[in-house]
Amino acid sequence: MRIWHIFVLSALLGVVNAFDIPARQAFFVEMVGREDLINAIALNSSMFNASRVIGPAVAGILVAGIGEGWCFFANGVSYIAVIVGLLLMTVDLHKPARHPASPLEDIIEGFRFVIGSAPIHHLMIMLGILSLTGMPFAVLMPIFAGQILHGGAKALGILMGASGVGALAGALLLASRETVQGLGRWVAISSAAFGASLIAFTASRSFWLSCALLLPVGFTMMVQMGSTNTLIQTMSPDRLRGRVMSVYSMMFMGMAPFGAVLSGVAAARWGAPATVAAGGIVSMAAAAVFGWRWPGLRTEARELIDAAHVAGGVPVK
Repeated sequence: MRIWHIFVLSALLGVVNAFDIPARQAFFVEMVGREDLINAIALNSSMFNASRVIGPAVAGILVAGIGEGWCFFANGVSYIAVIVGLLLMTVDLHKPARHPASPLEDIIEGFRFVIGSAPIHHLMIMLGILSLTGMPFAVLMPIFAGQILHGGAKALGILMGASGVGALAGALLLASRETVQGLGRWVAISSAAFGASLIAFTASRSFWLSCALLLPVGFTMMVQMGSTNTLIQTMSPDRLRGRVMSVYSMMFMGMAPFGAVLSGVAAARWGAPATVAAGGIVSMAAAAVFGWRWPGLRTEARELIDAAHVAGGVPVK
């Protein structure tokens, strides 16, 4: 393998995800009954976001035991189970409504809905900021494991595993919810707590203390991302859900590579601890602004949920 091989494969994977993630996020709505929809949205968004943290945690442990190549092989083989699961599904045939608009007009309509819906675009901006400045901490984790905490691949796996355990706890908490009431406040609080946890983590020079501090990092990141996903889906009508989740994917997955590049450049100049701490400070500042603005957006958020319910979207409880 050469570096350019990795670049090509990564680019192809990005193309696949551009189609897969929005379709996957919109598809599950068709698989559950209307009475279970809010809980299903929370469960789906929790599992989707938790996998972004738990997956690298498991990979870190496997890398230490069997090496990178076998991790890629195991990941590829795991998709056999996904394909089998899709083939075994029995869902009603979906017949999309025909309308004269062109694909470009459809895309523009999706962006207009996101921009014109203040609660949704505020949630998107909050998520984008965290993806750009906060979540790249995982990219710099090898530096913390090796140079700062003086460990190796096993230490990296344990650190990522601690973050994954926290994320799983956050996912289970979100999946137990049956309403969206209070989730906006959860977004603000969890974003601020995420930033504070990152700052505390960068101050640690003890391996096990660092592991303990990564538990709230994973937990708060999961609660923030899952709550955002759930709120956006509940406010989106069925016919726009795929397009809205495409924008969500752009802010969530699309901003992360830019954040990784920026964090790498910053870490080379100022060091990994200062870079991650700066991301935590930005996350806390963004959370403060979001928390200040959200109370004024609640009325419009309820109206969007009601409109989605009337249009066949999410039931109001």
